[in-house]
Amino acid sequence: MSESDQAIFPDLKGASIFITGGGSGIGAALTEGFLAQGAKVAFIGRSDASEFAAEMGEKYGNAPLFIQGDITDMAQLTGALEQAQAAHGPVTALVNNAANDKRHSAEEVTEDFWDWMIAINLKAYFFACQAVLPQMRAAGFGSIINFSSISYMMGNAGYPIYTTSNSGINGMTRSLAREFGPDHIRVNALAPGWVLTDKQKEMWVTPEALEGHMERQCLPDTLDPEDIVGGVLFLASKSSRMMTGQALVIDGGVVVTG
Repeated sequence: MSESDQAIFPDLKGASIFITGGGSGIGAALTEGFLAQGAKVAFIGRSDASEFAAEMGEKYGNAPLFIQGDITDMAQLTGALEQAQAAHGPVTALVNNAANDKRHSAEEVTEDFWDWMIAINLKAYFFACQAVLPQMRAAGFGSIINFSSISYMMGNAGYPIYTTSNSGINGMTRSLAREFGPDHIRVNALAPGWVLTDKQKEMWVTPEALEGHMERQCLPDTLDPEDIVGGVLFLASKSSRMMTGQALVIDGGVVVTG
């Protein structure tokens, strides 16, 4: 989808957005998608994304705030959210996007590996939600979008801690939607299908694996990071103001219902 095809959400202009892992893959597409709406974006990532941030600043005249840090370090994560507030005002849309789907079998999992995977894929999500709560209360509203995955719905093997976290994100999303709702804060999950990011192409996409997956999709096209942007913009905007505790699936029709 080209940039000109994206819907415009007027309430996102000037909005304060925070994205975890916003410098690469799906996260980079989200950063650009929000910038194209005129939003003020801050994002945290472990790898240096200063070049990407500068490129976005030149393109939109509105550079995102890149904060280099590790989301598994709670002090760094909460500190980044504080920096975002200082720069752009209270965060009113949090996108918990960063994740790691490192392949592993159940037999080889150690306690340390379990803790590391949970820290990235579930713990950081919860504490980002907790840390942004006072900011959204101050603003009087907010939207939290927690990235999950269709992997757990498919019962995929090869990364059981990742799928465990995905399922846990759904449960957490529903409970926080109930808890945060009285403050006009919405909490939804978004489950992408197999999005062909550069990382996926480099590490796990093979002709055989892709052919097998595409046979399960209703739609014949592969998913690109840009295909996820519209759903996130919708969930962040007031267009979805009465939608909370839900899981939006964007997967080309792999996990259809009915």
